[in-house]
Amino acid sequence: MTEERRAALKEILEGRRREILADVHGMLRDAGQQEPLASGADLAELAEMSIQEDIERELVRMKAEVLTKIREALARLEQGSYGYCFECGKEIFERRLRALPFAVRCKDCEEARELALQHERILAYRRAQNASHGLFEI
Repeated sequence: MTEERRAALKEILEGRRREILADVHGMLRDAGQQEPLASGADLAELAEMSIQEDIERELVRMKAEVLTKIREALARLEQGSYGYCFECGKEIFERRLRALPFAVRCKDCEEARELALQHERILAYRRAQNASHGLFEI
């Protein structure tokens, strides 16, 4: 990997990290500014607020996971292993890294992995269906 490409990819990762951190800080700030419910709030309002809080909490959790992936990608960049597929070892195309800068697999290996996972889910579903109908594999 050339130094120019390395610097460009590092800037993409750092930029994405800054964006996510700003989003998380904004979400946390907004959550802290929510006014407590007036005593006249009904159950529907309480349920709606609870659902919204759950959604916001899940969004923060997901963003935290992305931040972890970015931190790991930056570490791989420093080690010199960034941009290479974990499965086949080939270089991941720059177009893919620009779209998903923390990608760990090339497009072909990721597609193969997703197909294998889908196949496993189908088999698990069939096993569960067979078990619920009293059928067992031989």
